[in-house]
Amino acid sequence: MMPDTATIALSDPQAAPQANPKDWPFETRPLSDVMGVEILGIDLADAVKPEIFPSVYQAFLKHQLILFQDVDLPPETQVKFAYAFGDVQTHVMDQYHGYGHREIFLLTNLDENGQPKGAHPDKGTMFWHTDGSWRPQTGLATMMYAEIVPDSGGETHFCDMQGAVDWLGEDWRARLSGMKAIHNLDFSRTRRHGEEPMTEEQKAKVPPVAHPILRTHPETGRLSIFLGDHAECIEGMDYDEGRALIEELNAAATPDQLVYRHRWKPGQCVVWDNRSLLHRATGYDTANQKRVMRRCTILGDRPY
Repeated sequence: MMPDTATIALSDPQAAPQANPKDWPFETRPLSDVMGVEILGIDLADAVKPEIFPSVYQAFLKHQLILFQDVDLPPETQVKFAYAFGDVQTHVMDQYHGYGHREIFLLTNLDENGQPKGAHPDKGTMFWHTDGSWRPQTGLATMMYAEIVPDSGGETHFCDMQGAVDWLGEDWRARLSGMKAIHNLDFSRTRRHGEEPMTEEQKAKVPPVAHPILRTHPETGRLSIFLGDHAECIEGMDYDEGRALIEELNAAATPDQLVYRHRWKPGQCVVWDNRSLLHRATGYDTANQKRVMRRCTILGDRPY
């Protein structure tokens, strides 16, 4: 973990006593009926203070997604903020590392001259997924910062996988109980962005891993669907049969009623819970519009 005094002080935000939201040292404004709040009255410099961050973390747990507006967030400050939540992932796809920080995953369609080059940086992001599900220790949270956004498109959609458990009902829950999916970054990368496949060295660092499809949130205790586009097959099931089930379930668990659609503005910072949400980006005109986003993914636990 980065040796930062704020990080050390906040190394276990989950252990803080639970406070009534009325006692939080900031206000919140709902982003939708499904999930998410904007945090008002403090900036990120305030948010990482030891006396404030536990309440920020409680808002994150309660609402699954938090938003800060009009943030001036240099890359090094973003990394420090991410470390307040826990250890930060160094992504195996090192060609995406940005601004000299291994923790930053940079998504940009700009060339070396700062002009749109017409290619999408990672087409896999446009399908429902959860960050880092291809690791044994999966993502706790993702922190995304918007530098430049297109005039249209380039949104991020979020779907509530806790709500999906209730939406699917008892028959699905009984069917999925004890079932594990094999998550494989090489599979999803090749499938969605095969023109730039992983190297053999990258593949060797992240072999396929099995995770339960029904996941218990380690802090709230709530059950959620843990699947998405990195899930390749079902452990112990015929490959084609497992693929069909994953495709069916990914579609069934993401109805419009459970989706929050976020339209980005420059200077926004959003943090979301990878343990209970799926997300996807929407397309945009990569040849004529600019989009620059930087992401840090905070590591969590092994799903159970």
